[in-house]
Order: sequence, then structure tokens, then C-alpha cells
Amino acid sequence: MDGTGERSLPEPGSQDSRAGDDIEIVVNVGGVRQVLYGDLLSRYPETRLAELIHCLAGGYDTIFSLCDDYDPGKREFYFDRDPDAFKCVIEVYYFGEVHMKKGICPICFKNEMDFWKVDLKFLDDCCKSHLSEKREELEEIARRVQLILDDLGVDTAEGRWRRCQKCVWKFLEKPESSCPARVVAVLSFLLILVSSVVMCMGTIPELQVLDAEGNRVEHPTLENVETACIGWFTLEYLLRLFSSPNKLHFALSFMNIVDVLAILPFYVSLTLTHLGARMMELTNVQQAVQALRIMRIARIFKLARHSSGLQTLTYALKRSFKELGLLLMYLAVGIFVFSALGYTMEQSHPETLFKSIPQSFWWAIITMTTVGYGDIYPKTTLGKLNAAISFLCGVIAIALPIHPIINNFVRYYNKQRVLETAARHELELMELNSGTAGEGKAGGSRGDLDHLPPPEPVGKEDPSWSSRLKLSHSDTFIPLLTEEKHHRTRLQSCK
Repeated sequence: MDGTGERSLPEPGSQDSRAGDDIEIVVNVGGVRQVLYGDLLSRYPETRLAELIHCLAGGYDTIFSLCDDYDPGKREFYFDRDPDAFKCVIEVYYFGEVHMKKGICPICFKNEMDFWKVDLKFLDDCCKSHLSEKREELEEIARRVQLILDDLGVDTAEGRWRRCQKCVWKFLEKPESSCPARVVAVLSFLLILVSSVVMCMGTIPELQVLDAEGNRVEHPTLENVETACIGWFTLEYLLRLFSSPNKLHFALSFMNIVDVLAILPFYVSLTLTHLGARMMELTNVQQAVQALRIMRIARIFKLARHSSGLQTLTYALKRSFKELGLLLMYLAVGIFVFSALGYTMEQSHPETLFKSIPQSFWWAIITMTTVGYGDIYPKTTLGKLNAAISFLCGVIAIALPIHPIINNFVRYYNKQRVLETAARHELELMELNSGTAGEGKAGGSRGDLDHLPPPEPVGKEDPSWSSRLKLSHSDTFIPLLTEEKHHRTRLQSCK
């Protein structure tokens, strides 16, 4: 104990017989000074702060292995770390759990916990969800960067056949890779629209012609246009299947199944028209062909391949199954209740339109959804009151899940934009590093991205103070890609 009556640490290298619980340590984290006592830190002896209690006995080498600097005069340990994150980490000694403050990057906070040697099990569950979400975002960024790097790089060890497959796949699947690929994507998009318009125009009686048997059929010009569109769709699908790196995954993909459903009815109808008449009656063949032609409406879903907005909407609906299920449940209960009440109240009227409860379901559906065709309507006073309550309840039931669905759509749309921006920034950083790493080069090129040197290990100690200070910074290296491929050089997602 010194002259002021306070407990203090011994000099470095000296032997102190007192127990660690009787001393205190002074830490300075990013300019924030705090006094901590040994009995508090000894609750978790595996942590870095607990190791500071006994580090002075090992001399300066042991001290600097745990902190960035040490002032013997003030007997104060210095750490070049995030003080806001440290205020959260220190809670584990008081409360036995750690909560992450709002605004702190989860990945950086995890790095801070790793530095202070605090196990992630002390992180509260509400904060672990943010960490998992950020990890998924980083993995998605790394995946996008890796895909771009794979497109930019050319493996000379591969054969000509494999390189041809890659070129065809990139040409058809990635319109942003080149100007001709973008032109092909626009052409495919326009042909989908043309095919859909031709399908609709073929049903206009004024544009139809009479065949040899006097039946109305589509105009030959429209049939030729549709045949040309189907030929393009078929060629596109076969080329994409040929160049696909995983053909089973390609065939089972939802959008590729839609492509098959869009072109298959044409060939089945053609087969039935030319060969089916020999095996069955002509009337049955015509009915089968007509049923298959209805399946042509599936080609409109091909637009989702070229529209990020439709893909975002699909994802939002998939994430909103719970809300949509609640909506259907509310409507189902309301339809059953109000149709039964409407049927009961309208029985006293001699000209009632409510013949049965199942028939009243139709009236309840169009009333609760505020459509109101007017083919079935109540005629009694109680029936009208029941109708008014039913459509008011329908409006409320429909409005309830709208907000979560919109939030899912906006959240996913904004997330995709952020991920695209982060991936672009990551590529720019890798290009910059590749340019500065070269000898005598003023700037890097995208062709150098496949030859980036791996970053130096974080844990490698440097005897100089400047190197030790740089390594202790919270903006650490995080390799997200495999060792044999490319590396992230710094954390960009929290910028």
C-alpha cells in the first residue's frame, strides 16, 4: 500500500506475496481510464484483464504480450481498442453476460471479445442474432466477390472445352459481364414480351382464321412469330444447360423449371397434332392441345429472371408466409361466420338469394375483400347490418399483415443494394492493394486481382511499437475466402 492508502501493483519483475484478489489494476482503453480490482477480475481467470493481475512478475515481455503499452510511473496499462466496445465487454465481470450497444458492428464487437478473451457464450441471445445476420452478409459479400473474381480470372490449366463452357455460361447468365451479353439479355426480355403479346392477340376473334373444318384458329403470322420465340427459348435453355457447372442443380432450379414449362407445351401440342390423331379421336386431340396451350402463360414468369424487382417481391412473399397464413386464417374464420349469419338472417325473406351456407361463402368472400359483384346481396335489415360488419372486418383483416410484408420487401431490397455496394468496394480495395503491392506500378488493374498476395497473419508480433500498435487496432484482418484463393484485407461491411 502506498502513501495515499490505495492498493497498487508491484514493480515489473518484482515478487509480490499478496494474493491477486487484494490488488487493483488501472487500464486505459482508447483514452478511457478505468480502475479494476482483482477480486472482480478473478471471476473469469481466462480473460485478458485477469491475466494482467500477475503479468508484472514476468517482466516487460509478459506485459507487452497482453497490452499495447505500460506506464511504470502511473502503473497504467494502455490498450488501443474501441472504448465503447470495452464498456460492453466489462459487463461480464459485473453481470455475467454481455450486451452489444446499438450502432456497433457485430463482427468488430466479436473481434473485441476475442481480444479480451471473453467467450461468446456470455453474449446475450438477442445480440447473437445480429452477429449471425452480419456473418451471413459477409459470406454473401465474399461469395459475390469470388464469383466476380472467377469471371475475371482465366485458368490456363483448364482445357479448351471447359473454358468454352465458362464463356457460354458467363455470356448467358451474367449480362453485366460484357456489352454483347447485355444485348442478348435485352433481346431475351423483349422476346418474352412479344411471345406473351402474341399469345393474347391469338385469342382475338377478328385476328383468327378458319381452318379446313371451319374452326377458328390462330393467324399463321402469329403462329410463325410464336414458333420463332419458342425456338429462341429452346436454344437459350439448351445452351445454359450445356454450360451449367452443376446440371442437376440447374435442372431442379425453380426458374429453369418455369423455362421448361414455357416451351414444353409447344412441342407436346405439335406432337399431338401430327401423331395424336392416329391414336385417338380428333376431338380429344384438340381438347388436349387447347389445355396445353393454356400452359403458355408460364412464360410470363420468365420475366423474373431479368427483373431484380420481381425477385425481391418473390423473396418478400416467401419470408411473409406466416403473415399470409394469418391473413388467410382471419378471412376463413370471417367467411364461415358471416356466411352462416347471412344465411340465417335472410331465410325470412321470400326472395332470398342465400340458398345454402356453402353458397353464401361466395357472398362472404367478395364482401370481405370489398369486391362486391352484386350477384348475391342481402335484402333484410339484419342481413344488411351483417354485410356492413363483414366488409369492415375484411378491411381490418387485410390491412393487418400488409405492414410486415412491406417491411420484408424493403429490408431485402435495401440489403441487396448494400451487398452490391460492399462487394464493389471490396473489389476496389483489392485492386488498390494489388496496385500498391506491385513494384513501380502507379495503379492496379482488374487483371491483377487474381494474383493478389495473401495478407500477413494478424497474430505475428513485431518488436517495434508502431507495428504492435497497428496490429492492435480493432479494424482487423478477416479472411472470408479460402486460403488458396483470395482474402479480405479489411472489414468493409461496417463502413
